Amino acid sequence: MQPLFTTADLHPRDSFRRWRETLFDQCEPIEQKRLDDSPFAARLDVAQVGPLLISRIAQRSVRSEATPSTLRRRRSDGMVCVAFALAGRTTSLQDDRCSVQGPGDIVVLDQRPGVVASDANSEYLFLELPRACLESVVGPTRLYTALTLSADLASTALTQTFFRELLNVSDRLDADAATRMAGIGMDLIVASVAERLAQEPPRSIHGNATVQRAKAYVEAHLGDPSLDPPQLAGAVGISLRRLQELFHERDRNVSDYIWERRLTVAAERLADSASLHLSIGVVAYSCGFTTQAHFSRRFKERHGLTPREYRAAAVLRRSVAVADL
Repeated sequence: MQPLFTTADLHPRDSFRRWRETLFDQCEPIEQKRLDDSPFAARLDVAQVGPLLISRIAQRSVRSEATPSTLRRRRSDGMVCVAFALAGRTTSLQDDRCSVQGPGDIVVLDQRPGVVASDANSEYLFLELPRACLESVVGPTRLYTALTLSADLASTALTQTFFRELLNVSDRLDADAATRMAGIGMDLIVASVAERLAQEPPRSIHGNATVQRAKAYVEAHLGDPSLDPPQLAGAVGISLRRLQELFHERDRNVSDYIWERRLTVAAERLADSASLHLSIGVVAYSCGFTTQAHFSRRFKERHGLTPREYRAAAVLRRSVAVADL
């Protein structure tokens, strides 16, 4: 791996600030805070293996957080983060799931708000791979984000060993071989997630079908302002308690899911050039909001911009894209 940054030659008062700036510029925007007052030390090494950029990060006790603000600045849309713990202990929190990783463990994090806290001797490999690689095989990432893929699992141990050895020989691989090896590595990560999920309590086929019917009903009735969990439960023919249980089994909340879909569809319509003739109010009402003020408040909480600002930003992006052609 190629050294990219180290605090070894920096004055102690500058080391953490420079480290944050380096991660922000070279990796991904995140917010970081120190967890102790000991002299800060960190190191960043990188290696390119085919399409994969692999980073090795060693740092003192730090709390790293992906916030709505930093997520909007990310440069790698459609990707998920995979971290291989090499030393120390790390605590990961995302999607209402909290777990601890030790040496040999793996954890997956998606581009949603989350927190990672590392102890004084943490070191890990970090890479990104397309979300579709995972979701096409093992389902939505919410099922396994911040879920520890333990070193005790055969597939996890094999995956860790493969990537460590891959880095040892990466400089001797030609372009085609590197691409093939990267593909094998991504397949091993998927296999590790699949083996870990196989340990989770099984979900009934009937439960899966019920949830899918509930989601389809939501999509078809987003414009109904009276759509709520009790109405949805009645529509699919089960009790409200059972519907809530099925959604919680999938790390979702029924009410949150309805509002999330409303806000997502509203954002899609605001960004759609074919819907520019629609007023903000019409978009709000078509997605089930009863007042434009309520829509604006919820939309800004979710997307960080008002509906009008979001639409203007989408128009500007299209204009820039056309100008670059």
